[in-house]
Amino acid sequence: QVQLVESGGGLVEVGGSLTLSCAASASIFSVAWYRQAPGKQRELVAAITGSGSTNYPDSVKGRFTIFKDNAKNTMYLQMNNLKPEDTAVYYCTERHWGSWGQGIQVTVSS
Repeated sequence: QVQLVESGGGLVEVGGSLTLSCAASASIFSVAWYRQAPGKQRELVAAITGSGSTNYPDSVKGRFTIFKDNAKNTMYLQMNNLKPEDTAVYYCTERHWGSWGQGIQVTVSS
């Protein structure tokens, strides 16, 4: 099974920025980032297909950017203008392999 390892999470102030990384042990194709806040369902925050098409929910559109470096088998989530409601555990997933990362905490303090 393809392994995914996330990094880059942490504590940031409102309005700040973070970039999450997710390194895969094999080639990546269609990838996505999800998040889960306490007491809430896991939700999609960004996705990018193998051809480069992206998809974002309205809650993060214009603030989050997903991109990937196929040569490094790594996907990224650039998060700007962070809000307290962005606080959650973030998970990366590679849809071709059906793999998930272990999750990484992002906390936005006000």
